[in-house]
Amino acid sequence: MKNAAKYIALYALITGASALFAQQINAPILQNVVQLSANGSVEVTQDLLSITLNTTRDGSDANTVQTGLKTALDAALVEARKSASPGQLEVRTGNFSLYPRYGRDGKSVGWQGTAELVLEGRDFVRISAVAGKIQTLTLGNVSYGLSREQRLKVEADAQGMAIERFKARAADIAKSFGFSGYALREVSINANDQGYSPRPRMLAMQAKSEMADAPVPIEAGKTSVVVTVSGSVQLK
Repeated sequence: MKNAAKYIALYALITGASALFAQQINAPILQNVVQLSANGSVEVTQDLLSITLNTTRDGSDANTVQTGLKTALDAALVEARKSASPGQLEVRTGNFSLYPRYGRDGKSVGWQGTAELVLEGRDFVRISAVAGKIQTLTLGNVSYGLSREQRLKVEADAQGMAIERFKARAADIAKSFGFSGYALREVSINANDQGYSPRPRMLAMQAKSEMADAPVPIEAGKTSVVVTVSGSVQLK
């Protein structure tokens, strides 16, 4: 009975393998299929500004350090919220951390903490002015980007450009090989941007320390939104 079961299992295995091999043999061989890609690029000025303000506190007592950070952050929030506006100037807190400091012998010698406030939006003048008014925090970082509305618009333009170039290249390849046309088999679309912010971080920090209550100097850069269309076509 056991031998019979073994023979049945072996027969099923051989039958399955034979069926798979037959499918592989009978599978159509792809011919005249070409892989290609094309890019569309649109350069645009960055319209989103993000300024991070921060402060650091040191002390022997954790509660004292934490209280100092909270006091500085609360004062900055009060000032920033006066000019807050949806989309134009968004205000949010960033990193707030407290951790022990250790000496060379590995023993705790006190506490250190940091707190951050982030100003972000499309109104560059308003954001830079508010950053200059906040005196309890110092400038930590300035970065630029694209708002969601601007990104969607530019991506649509770049995508249209990439698709037209893909179609033109596919038609040109088909013609070069002596075919009358092509059929699209598969396609994928990917987008990314490559930005450049000309205002260095350290210059902005220096300006903040030298000109209290003065707007932070800013200058937006440009970014190129690139959309890549890639896929395969069947020459006909």
